[in-house]
Amino acid sequence: MGVLIVVEGLDGAGKRTLSAGLVGSWRAAGFRVATLAFPRYGQSVHADLGAEALRGRHGDTASSVDGMALLWALDRRDAADELRKLLADNDIVLLDRYVASNVAYTAARKHQGASGPAAEWVREIEFGRFGLPVPDLQLLLKVPVELAARRARDREAADVARDRDAYERDGDLQTRTGEVYDELVQQKWMSPWMVAGPDTDPEQLAAQISNQLRHGEGVTR
Repeated sequence: MGVLIVVEGLDGAGKRTLSAGLVGSWRAAGFRVATLAFPRYGQSVHADLGAEALRGRHGDTASSVDGMALLWALDRRDAADELRKLLADNDIVLLDRYVASNVAYTAARKHQGASGPAAEWVREIEFGRFGLPVPDLQLLLKVPVELAARRARDREAADVARDRDAYERDGDLQTRTGEVYDELVQQKWMSPWMVAGPDTDPEQLAAQISNQLRHGEGVTR
């Protein structure tokens, strides 16, 4: 059974770049690695409905915090069998976003923290009721909110098909979401966590994690 590792962070943090570097390093070291990104835009009706709602479609759907959280959760529920197969067939499965994203954004939208009722509700729905695999390690890519926002704007300018959604445009929400992520790290929510910065070398980080995996050690922050 493979190890489930998740990269988390704000919109525009650079998760895709870090993930690509980690995957390349692990594959070069001989690990069998699979990847999956959430939300699964273009593959999941729930993810696509959520994205469309955040861009002004489907009436007042986006204003329902719980409704949006359920769309993201249902996307992962529908991917559960695929995820379990990837874990059975690979040494490492790396996810770009997972349940902690839903916790962080849902709690932040409700002005709650990582120990509040919104966070517990998401945890119970996704890990309890839907039975999603629990991560072995979660990585928080922690960058200043201003840097993440600038990257999101630059990405929008470079790709006319990638306009920012309502979450990405809300700087206050991004700030509160970052604070919830910090609390999740401190609590070691659902797994050990590691924190990477904007200048983290993916090759060095991959080596640190893979060395611990080779020796059967617990992953520590």
